Amino acid sequence: MEVSVSDAKAQLTELVRRAEAGDEVILTRRGRPAAKLVATDRQPTSDERWALLEALRGSAKKRFGPSAARSADFLYDGHGLPA
Repeated sequence: MEVSVSDAKAQLTELVRRAEAGDEVILTRRGRPAAKLVATDRQPTSDERWALLEALRGSAKKRFGPSAARSADFLYDGHGLPA
């Protein structure tokens, strides 16, 4: 959709809505394209960020291996001497 800059002043709210919906809005000056109105990337809300952090925290707990305190036990006998 092409709209002259002078017409765009009167209908800016509607043009922004159309750009957010994915329409390509070209602003023209004297019949020539001058600018393109596009939507920005949506930023996640605070609640969405917290949900992502909680999901990451929950998944990390499942991936830990054996305890570091027990990982070298096989190298020593019951008296703490090398096996």
